[in-house]
Amino acid sequence: MNLPPKPPARPDRVSLWRYAKLFRADILSAQPARLYRAWMAEFKTPFFRSYLMNQPELVKTVLKDRPDDFPKSDRIGEGLRPLLGNSVFLTNGETWKRQRRIIDPAFEGGRLRETFPAMWDAAEAAAVRLDGQVGQVVEIEAETSHAAADVIFRTLFSLPIEHEVARAVFDEFRNYQRSQPILNLGALLPLPRWMPRLFRKDTRASAARIRALITELTQERMQQIKAGTAPDDLATKIMTQADPETRARFDTEEMVDQVAIFFLAGHETSASALAWALYLMATHPEWQERLAEEAQALETCDFSVMSKLKLSRDVFRETLRLYPPVPMMVRENSCPERFRDRDVKKGAQLVLSPWHLHRHERLWDNPDGFDPTRWQTENGKQCQREAFIPFSAGPRVCTGAGFAMVEGPLILSRILRDFRVTAQPDRVPVPVAHLTVRSDKGIWLALSKR
Repeated sequence: MNLPPKPPARPDRVSLWRYAKLFRADILSAQPARLYRAWMAEFKTPFFRSYLMNQPELVKTVLKDRPDDFPKSDRIGEGLRPLLGNSVFLTNGETWKRQRRIIDPAFEGGRLRETFPAMWDAAEAAAVRLDGQVGQVVEIEAETSHAAADVIFRTLFSLPIEHEVARAVFDEFRNYQRSQPILNLGALLPLPRWMPRLFRKDTRASAARIRALITELTQERMQQIKAGTAPDDLATKIMTQADPETRARFDTEEMVDQVAIFFLAGHETSASALAWALYLMATHPEWQERLAEEAQALETCDFSVMSKLKLSRDVFRETLRLYPPVPMMVRENSCPERFRDRDVKKGAQLVLSPWHLHRHERLWDNPDGFDPTRWQTENGKQCQREAFIPFSAGPRVCTGAGFAMVEGPLILSRILRDFRVTAQPDRVPVPVAHLTVRSDKGIWLALSKR
Protein backbone atom coordinates (compact mmCIF):
# COMPACT_ATOMS: atom_id res chain seq x y z
CA MET A 1 0.00 0.00 0.00
CA ASN A 2 1.26 3.46 -0.93
CA LEU A 3 1.08 5.09 2.52
CA PRO A 4 1.77 8.83 2.84
CA PRO A 5 4.88 9.73 4.83
CA LYS A 6 4.59 9.76 8.60
CA PRO A 7 7.27 10.78 11.13
CA PRO A 8 8.94 8.01 13.15
CA ALA A 9 7.79 7.60 16.74
CA ARG A 10 10.20 7.75 19.66
CA PRO A 11 10.82 4.81 22.04
CA ASP A 12 8.03 4.42 24.57
CA ARG A 13 10.13 5.52 27.54
CA VAL A 14 12.79 8.23 27.47
CA SER A 15 14.23 10.57 30.08
CA LEU A 16 12.78 14.05 30.53
CA TRP A 17 16.00 15.54 29.18
CA ARG A 18 15.87 13.30 26.10
CA TYR A 19 12.20 14.13 25.58
CA ALA A 20 12.94 17.87 25.83
CA LYS A 21 15.61 17.53 23.12
CA LEU A 22 13.29 15.55 20.86
CA PHE A 23 10.45 17.98 21.55
CA ARG A 24 12.67 20.91 20.67
CA ALA A 25 13.61 19.31 17.33
CA ASP A 26 10.11 18.16 16.33
CA ILE A 27 6.94 17.72 18.38
CA LEU A 28 5.56 14.89 16.23
CA SER A 29 8.49 12.46 16.32
CA ALA A 30 8.95 13.19 20.03
CA GLN A 31 5.75 11.25 20.79
CA PRO A 32 5.47 7.45 21.31
CA ALA A 33 3.57 5.22 18.88
CA ARG A 34 1.09 4.17 21.58
CA LEU A 35 -0.63 7.55 21.31
CA TYR A 36 -2.19 6.42 18.02
CA ARG A 37 -4.23 3.88 20.04
CA ALA A 38 -4.62 5.52 23.45
CA TRP A 39 -7.83 7.19 24.59
CA MET A 40 -5.90 9.14 27.20
CA ALA A 41 -2.23 9.28 28.13
CA GLU A 42 -0.53 10.93 31.09
CA PHE A 43 2.82 12.69 30.80
CA LYS A 44 4.61 13.45 34.07
CA THR A 45 7.26 16.06 34.74
CA PRO A 46 8.58 17.33 38.09
CA PHE A 47 6.59 20.54 37.48
CA PHE A 48 3.16 19.57 36.15
CA ARG A 49 0.99 16.84 34.66
CA SER A 50 -0.03 16.77 31.03
CA TYR A 51 -2.78 14.58 29.57
CA LEU A 52 -3.21 13.81 25.89
CA MET A 53 -6.89 13.18 25.12
CA ASN A 54 -7.94 11.15 22.09
CA GLN A 55 -11.32 9.82 23.19
CA PRO A 56 -14.00 11.71 21.23
CA GLU A 57 -16.16 12.10 24.33
CA LEU A 58 -13.31 13.82 26.19
CA VAL A 59 -12.51 16.07 23.22
CA LYS A 60 -16.19 17.04 23.07
CA THR A 61 -16.24 17.86 26.79
CA VAL A 62 -13.23 20.16 26.54
CA LEU A 63 -13.96 21.90 23.23
CA LYS A 64 -17.76 21.92 22.96
CA ASP A 65 -19.60 21.16 26.20
CA ARG A 66 -17.58 23.14 28.75
CA PRO A 67 -15.08 25.34 26.90
CA ASP A 68 -15.03 28.06 29.59
CA ASP A 69 -13.77 25.49 32.10
CA PHE A 70 -10.81 24.66 29.86
CA PRO A 71 -9.17 27.92 28.70
CA LYS A 72 -6.21 28.00 26.37
CA SER A 73 -3.01 27.28 28.20
CA ASP A 74 -0.56 30.15 28.64
CA ARG A 75 2.11 27.66 27.61
CA ILE A 76 1.04 28.18 24.00
CA GLY A 77 1.82 31.85 24.41
CA GLU A 78 5.36 31.04 25.51
CA GLY A 79 6.23 30.36 21.88
CA LEU A 80 3.87 32.60 19.93
CA ARG A 81 3.32 35.78 21.94
CA PRO A 82 6.29 37.68 20.42
CA LEU A 83 4.48 37.54 17.08
CA LEU A 84 0.81 37.32 18.04
CA GLY A 85 0.73 39.60 21.08
CA ASN A 86 -2.76 39.58 22.62
CA SER A 87 -4.48 38.14 19.57
CA VAL A 88 -7.69 36.13 19.58
CA PHE A 89 -5.61 32.94 19.18
CA LEU A 90 -4.07 33.36 22.64
CA THR A 91 -6.65 35.17 24.77
CA ASN A 92 -9.31 33.71 27.06
CA GLY A 93 -12.44 34.75 28.90
CA GLU A 94 -14.11 38.10 28.32
CA THR A 95 -11.19 39.44 26.27
CA TRP A 96 -11.50 36.57 23.81
CA LYS A 97 -15.29 36.86 23.65
CA ARG A 98 -15.05 40.60 22.91
CA GLN A 99 -12.49 39.97 20.15
CA ARG A 100 -14.65 37.29 18.53
CA ARG A 101 -17.71 39.55 18.61
CA ILE A 102 -15.76 42.07 16.54
CA ILE A 103 -14.03 39.60 14.20
CA ASP A 104 -16.73 37.03 13.43
CA PRO A 105 -19.07 39.27 11.39
CA ALA A 106 -16.33 39.73 8.77
CA PHE A 107 -16.38 35.99 8.02
CA GLU A 108 -20.10 35.33 8.19
CA GLY A 109 -22.57 34.49 5.44
CA GLY A 110 -22.07 36.32 2.19
CA ARG A 111 -18.56 37.55 3.01
CA LEU A 112 -17.08 34.42 1.43
CA ARG A 113 -18.81 35.26 -1.81
CA GLU A 114 -17.47 38.83 -1.56
CA THR A 115 -13.87 37.69 -1.01
CA PHE A 116 -14.00 35.05 -3.76
CA PRO A 117 -12.77 37.35 -6.58
CA ALA A 118 -9.63 38.13 -4.58
CA MET A 119 -9.01 34.39 -4.05
CA TRP A 120 -9.59 33.78 -7.75
CA ASP A 121 -7.05 36.46 -8.70
CA ALA A 122 -4.49 34.95 -6.32
CA ALA A 123 -5.05 31.49 -7.85
CA GLU A 124 -4.59 32.92 -11.35
CA ALA A 125 -1.40 34.68 -10.25
CA ALA A 126 -0.08 31.41 -8.79
CA ALA A 127 -0.71 29.66 -12.11
CA VAL A 128 1.22 32.38 -13.96
CA ARG A 129 4.19 32.00 -11.61
CA LEU A 130 4.19 28.22 -12.04
CA ASP A 131 3.97 28.51 -15.82
CA GLY A 132 7.43 30.03 -15.75
CA GLN A 133 8.78 26.92 -14.00
CA VAL A 134 7.40 24.22 -16.30
CA GLY A 135 10.01 21.51 -16.88
CA GLN A 136 11.68 22.14 -13.52
CA VAL A 137 11.64 20.38 -10.16
CA VAL A 138 9.91 22.87 -7.88
CA GLU A 139 9.96 23.22 -4.09
CA ILE A 140 6.19 23.38 -3.84
CA GLU A 141 5.96 24.59 -0.22
CA ALA A 142 7.55 27.85 -1.30
CA GLU A 143 4.98 28.20 -4.07
CA THR A 144 1.98 27.45 -1.85
CA SER A 145 3.31 29.87 0.77
CA HIS A 146 3.48 32.55 -1.91
CA ALA A 147 -0.06 31.79 -3.10
CA ALA A 148 -1.56 31.69 0.40
CA ALA A 149 0.14 34.94 1.38
CA ASP A 150 -1.23 36.51 -1.79
CA VAL A 151 -4.76 35.42 -0.81
CA ILE A 152 -4.39 36.96 2.64
CA PHE A 153 -3.14 40.33 1.42
CA ARG A 154 -5.71 40.54 -1.39
CA THR A 155 -8.65 39.66 0.88
CA LEU A 156 -7.46 41.53 3.97
CA PHE A 157 -5.86 44.69 2.55
CA SER A 158 -6.76 44.59 -1.17
CA LEU A 159 -3.05 44.35 -1.96
CA PRO A 160 -1.33 41.77 -4.19
CA ILE A 161 1.74 40.10 -2.77
CA GLU A 162 3.87 42.21 -5.12
CA HIS A 163 3.07 45.30 -3.04
CA GLU A 164 6.27 46.44 -1.29
CA VAL A 165 5.06 46.06 2.32
CA ALA A 166 3.11 42.88 1.62
CA ARG A 167 6.19 41.32 0.06
CA ALA A 168 8.35 42.41 2.99
CA VAL A 169 5.95 40.76 5.48
CA PHE A 170 5.97 37.57 3.42
CA ASP A 171 9.76 37.45 3.15
CA GLU A 172 10.21 38.10 6.87
CA PHE A 173 7.64 35.49 7.77
CA ARG A 174 9.57 32.85 5.86
CA ASN A 175 12.50 33.53 8.18
CA TYR A 176 10.25 33.29 11.23
CA GLN A 177 8.35 30.19 10.15
CA ARG A 178 11.08 27.61 10.56
CA SER A 179 12.72 29.24 13.57
CA GLN A 180 9.78 28.91 15.93
CA PRO A 181 7.85 25.74 16.83
CA ILE A 182 4.17 25.87 17.75
CA LEU A 183 5.24 25.04 21.32
CA ASN A 184 8.59 26.05 22.73
CA LEU A 185 10.32 24.72 25.83
CA GLY A 186 8.32 27.13 27.95
CA ALA A 187 5.50 24.65 27.41
CA LEU A 188 7.48 22.11 29.43
CA LEU A 189 9.05 24.27 32.12
CA PRO A 190 7.28 26.72 34.48
CA LEU A 191 9.73 29.56 33.85
CA PRO A 192 9.25 32.82 35.79
CA ARG A 193 8.19 35.81 33.69
CA TRP A 194 11.48 37.64 34.17
CA MET A 195 13.55 34.76 32.76
CA PRO A 196 14.49 35.03 29.04
CA ARG A 197 12.57 32.56 26.87
CA LEU A 198 14.42 29.94 24.86
CA PHE A 199 13.69 31.27 21.38
CA ARG A 200 15.85 30.24 18.49
CA LYS A 201 18.25 32.74 16.99
CA ASP A 202 16.61 35.92 15.71
CA THR A 203 13.04 34.69 16.37
CA ARG A 204 12.08 37.64 18.56
CA ALA A 205 13.73 40.17 16.21
CA SER A 206 11.96 38.63 13.21
CA ALA A 207 8.60 38.84 15.01
CA ALA A 208 9.25 42.50 15.80
CA ARG A 209 9.98 43.26 12.14
CA ILE A 210 6.79 41.53 11.01
CA ARG A 211 4.73 43.47 13.54
CA ALA A 212 6.31 46.77 12.47
CA LEU A 213 5.33 46.12 8.85
CA ILE A 214 1.79 45.12 9.81
CA THR A 215 1.55 48.27 11.93
CA GLU A 216 2.43 50.32 8.85
CA LEU A 217 -0.40 48.70 6.87
CA THR A 218 -2.86 49.08 9.75
CA GLN A 219 -2.14 52.75 10.35
CA GLU A 220 -2.45 53.50 6.64
CA ARG A 221 -5.84 51.74 6.56
CA MET A 222 -7.06 53.70 9.60
CA GLN A 223 -6.24 56.90 7.77
CA GLN A 224 -8.14 55.68 4.69
CA ILE A 225 -11.15 54.82 6.85
CA LYS A 226 -11.14 58.33 8.36
CA ALA A 227 -10.88 59.84 4.87
CA GLY A 228 -13.67 57.64 3.51
CA THR A 229 -11.40 56.10 0.87
CA ALA A 230 -10.89 52.61 2.36
CA PRO A 231 -11.72 49.60 0.15
CA ASP A 232 -14.47 47.27 1.38
CA ASP A 233 -12.25 44.36 2.36
CA LEU A 234 -11.75 42.28 5.51
CA ALA A 235 -9.46 44.80 7.22
CA THR A 236 -11.97 47.62 6.76
CA LYS A 237 -14.82 45.39 7.90
CA ILE A 238 -13.02 44.41 11.11
CA MET A 239 -11.61 47.85 11.90
CA THR A 240 -15.01 49.52 11.54
CA GLN A 241 -16.91 46.82 13.43
CA ALA A 242 -17.95 47.90 16.93
CA ASP A 243 -18.40 45.38 19.70
CA PRO A 244 -22.21 45.08 19.91
CA GLU A 245 -22.01 45.08 23.71
CA THR A 246 -19.43 47.77 24.49
CA ARG A 247 -19.45 49.70 21.16
CA ALA A 248 -15.64 49.74 21.31
CA ARG A 249 -13.46 49.03 18.27
CA PHE A 250 -9.95 47.65 17.95
CA ASP A 251 -7.20 50.20 18.42
CA THR A 252 -4.03 50.00 16.31
CA GLU A 253 -2.14 47.62 18.60
CA GLU A 254 -5.10 45.26 18.95
CA MET A 255 -5.60 45.25 15.19
CA VAL A 256 -1.93 44.44 14.63
CA ASP A 257 -2.35 41.46 16.97
CA GLN A 258 -5.34 40.24 14.98
CA VAL A 259 -3.70 40.77 11.57
CA ALA A 260 -0.73 38.74 12.81
CA ILE A 261 -2.95 35.76 13.61
CA PHE A 262 -4.91 36.18 10.37
CA PHE A 263 -1.61 35.96 8.54
CA LEU A 264 -0.46 32.98 10.59
CA ALA A 265 -3.78 31.13 10.44
CA GLY A 266 -4.72 32.14 6.92
CA HIS A 267 -1.31 31.93 5.28
CA GLU A 268 0.80 29.43 7.17
CA THR A 269 -1.92 26.81 7.63
CA SER A 270 -3.26 27.07 4.07
CA ALA A 271 0.24 26.88 2.64
CA SER A 272 0.94 23.73 4.64
CA ALA A 273 -2.29 21.98 3.59
CA LEU A 274 -1.92 22.96 -0.08
CA ALA A 275 1.65 21.71 -0.27
CA TRP A 276 0.73 18.34 1.22
CA ALA A 277 -2.33 18.11 -1.04
CA LEU A 278 -0.16 18.60 -4.13
CA TYR A 279 2.30 15.99 -2.84
CA LEU A 280 -0.54 13.51 -2.32
CA MET A 281 -1.71 14.19 -5.87
CA ALA A 282 1.81 13.57 -7.14
CA THR A 283 1.93 10.20 -5.34
CA HIS A 284 -1.63 9.26 -6.33
CA PRO A 285 -1.74 10.12 -10.06
CA GLU A 286 -5.16 8.53 -10.56
CA TRP A 287 -6.64 11.09 -8.16
CA GLN A 288 -4.63 13.86 -9.78
CA GLU A 289 -6.21 13.09 -13.14
CA ARG A 290 -9.70 13.05 -11.65
CA LEU A 291 -9.17 16.47 -10.09
CA ALA A 292 -7.68 17.85 -13.30
CA GLU A 293 -10.78 16.74 -15.20
CA GLU A 294 -13.10 18.25 -12.58
CA ALA A 295 -11.08 21.50 -12.65
CA GLN A 296 -12.09 22.17 -16.25
CA ALA A 297 -15.12 23.87 -14.67
CA LEU A 298 -12.81 26.74 -13.67
CA GLU A 299 -13.38 29.11 -16.55
CA THR A 300 -14.69 32.37 -15.13
CA CYS A 301 -14.67 33.97 -11.70
CA ASP A 302 -17.98 32.73 -10.31
CA PHE A 303 -18.46 31.62 -6.70
CA SER A 304 -20.98 28.99 -7.83
CA VAL A 305 -18.10 26.99 -9.33
CA MET A 306 -17.19 25.80 -5.83
CA SER A 307 -20.23 23.50 -5.86
CA LYS A 308 -18.62 21.68 -8.82
CA LEU A 309 -15.29 21.00 -7.08
CA LYS A 310 -16.55 18.10 -4.97
CA LEU A 311 -13.57 15.80 -5.53
CA SER A 312 -11.13 18.61 -4.80
CA ARG A 313 -12.95 19.34 -1.56
CA ASP A 314 -12.76 15.67 -0.50
CA VAL A 315 -9.05 15.55 -1.36
CA PHE A 316 -8.40 18.73 0.60
CA ARG A 317 -10.37 17.38 3.56
CA GLU A 318 -8.39 14.14 3.46
CA THR A 319 -5.18 16.17 3.38
CA LEU A 320 -6.31 18.05 6.49
CA ARG A 321 -6.92 14.70 8.16
CA LEU A 322 -3.48 13.30 7.38
CA TYR A 323 -1.57 16.56 7.80
CA PRO A 324 -3.55 18.88 10.09
CA PRO A 325 -1.65 22.19 9.90
CA VAL A 326 -1.90 22.78 13.68
CA PRO A 327 -1.00 19.37 15.10
CA MET A 328 -1.69 20.02 18.80
CA MET A 329 -3.77 22.34 20.98
CA VAL A 330 -3.29 22.84 24.71
CA ARG A 331 -5.99 23.63 27.24
CA GLU A 332 -5.79 23.95 31.03
CA ASN A 333 -8.45 22.74 33.44
CA SER A 334 -9.65 25.47 35.79
CA CYS A 335 -10.96 23.09 38.45
CA PRO A 336 -10.29 19.49 39.55
CA GLU A 337 -11.65 16.89 37.11
CA ARG A 338 -11.98 13.14 36.86
CA PHE A 339 -11.44 11.69 33.40
CA ARG A 340 -11.35 7.96 32.63
CA ASP A 341 -11.03 7.12 36.34
CA ARG A 342 -8.10 9.49 36.79
CA ASP A 343 -8.03 12.50 39.04
CA VAL A 344 -6.83 15.49 37.05
CA LYS A 345 -5.75 18.34 39.28
CA LYS A 346 -6.54 21.98 38.64
CA GLY A 347 -3.97 23.57 36.33
CA ALA A 348 -3.08 20.36 34.48
CA GLN A 349 -2.34 20.65 30.78
CA LEU A 350 -4.84 18.95 28.46
CA VAL A 351 -3.36 18.26 25.02
CA LEU A 352 -5.79 17.77 22.16
CA SER A 353 -3.88 16.41 19.19
CA PRO A 354 -5.52 16.53 15.75
CA TRP A 355 -2.42 14.73 14.50
CA HIS A 356 -3.11 11.64 16.64
CA LEU A 357 -6.90 11.90 16.66
CA HIS A 358 -7.04 12.01 12.84
CA ARG A 359 -4.91 8.85 12.60
CA HIS A 360 -6.34 7.02 15.59
CA GLU A 361 -6.27 3.28 14.99
CA ARG A 362 -9.41 2.61 17.04
CA LEU A 363 -11.50 5.21 15.21
CA TRP A 364 -10.63 5.39 11.52
CA ASP A 365 -10.63 2.72 8.83
CA ASN A 366 -7.19 2.67 7.16
CA PRO A 367 -6.01 5.56 9.39
CA ASP A 368 -2.63 6.09 7.70
CA GLY A 369 -3.89 5.64 4.13
CA PHE A 370 -4.93 8.32 1.63
CA ASP A 371 -8.57 7.70 0.74
CA PRO A 372 -10.75 10.69 -0.22
CA THR A 373 -13.72 8.35 -0.70
CA ARG A 374 -13.84 7.71 3.06
CA TRP A 375 -15.97 10.83 3.54
CA GLN A 376 -18.89 9.06 1.86
CA THR A 377 -18.62 5.96 4.11
CA GLU A 378 -20.37 5.50 7.45
CA ASN A 379 -17.02 5.36 9.23
CA GLY A 380 -15.86 8.54 7.56
CA LYS A 381 -19.09 10.40 8.28
CA GLN A 382 -19.03 9.38 11.93
CA CYS A 383 -15.36 10.27 12.35
CA GLN A 384 -15.92 13.61 10.64
CA ARG A 385 -18.49 14.41 13.33
CA GLU A 386 -16.50 13.08 16.28
CA ALA A 387 -12.79 12.91 15.47
CA PHE A 388 -11.97 15.50 12.81
CA ILE A 389 -10.88 18.86 14.19
CA PRO A 390 -8.40 20.53 11.80
CA PHE A 391 -9.94 23.91 12.71
CA SER A 392 -10.59 23.02 16.37
CA ALA A 393 -14.26 22.79 17.40
CA GLY A 394 -16.90 24.42 19.56
CA PRO A 395 -16.94 28.15 20.31
CA ARG A 396 -13.22 28.43 19.58
CA VAL A 397 -13.44 26.89 16.12
CA CYS A 398 -11.31 28.85 13.67
CA THR A 399 -13.35 31.77 12.39
CA GLY A 400 -11.74 31.31 8.96
CA ALA A 401 -12.62 27.62 8.54
CA GLY A 402 -15.12 28.32 5.77
CA PHE A 403 -12.61 30.66 4.13
CA ALA A 404 -9.98 27.90 4.10
CA MET A 405 -12.37 25.34 2.64
CA VAL A 406 -12.93 27.62 -0.34
CA GLU A 407 -9.35 28.78 -0.79
CA GLY A 408 -7.75 25.32 -0.58
CA PRO A 409 -9.86 23.42 -3.14
CA LEU A 410 -9.90 26.44 -5.47
CA ILE A 411 -6.11 26.86 -5.68
CA LEU A 412 -5.52 23.09 -5.76
CA SER A 413 -7.92 22.73 -8.68
CA ARG A 414 -6.56 25.76 -10.51
CA ILE A 415 -3.02 24.39 -10.39
CA LEU A 416 -3.99 20.89 -11.49
CA ARG A 417 -6.16 22.21 -14.31
CA ASP A 418 -3.06 23.38 -16.18
CA PHE A 419 -0.16 21.47 -14.62
CA ARG A 420 0.86 17.93 -13.74
CA VAL A 421 2.98 17.32 -10.63
CA THR A 422 5.26 14.31 -10.24
CA ALA A 423 6.92 13.13 -7.03
CA GLN A 424 10.67 12.63 -6.73
CA PRO A 425 11.42 9.11 -5.36
CA ASP A 426 14.74 10.26 -3.89
CA ARG A 427 13.12 13.19 -2.04
CA VAL A 428 10.38 11.76 0.17
CA PRO A 429 9.31 14.49 2.61
CA VAL A 430 9.01 13.73 6.32
CA PRO A 431 6.40 15.74 8.27
CA VAL A 432 7.75 17.89 11.10
CA ALA A 433 5.99 20.46 13.28
CA HIS A 434 7.31 24.00 13.07
CA LEU A 435 4.63 26.66 13.26
CA THR A 436 2.57 24.17 11.27
CA VAL A 437 3.08 20.67 9.88
CA ARG A 438 5.70 21.11 7.17
CA SER A 439 8.22 18.81 5.53
CA ASP A 440 11.71 18.33 6.87
CA LYS A 441 13.54 19.36 3.67
CA GLY A 442 10.82 20.79 1.49
CA ILE A 443 8.42 19.09 -0.93
CA TRP A 444 10.02 18.76 -4.36
CA LEU A 445 7.76 18.04 -7.34
CA ALA A 446 8.45 18.01 -11.07
CA LEU A 447 6.15 20.39 -12.91
CA SER A 448 4.88 19.80 -16.45
CA LYS A 449 2.20 21.36 -18.61
CA ARG A 450 -0.98 19.45 -19.35
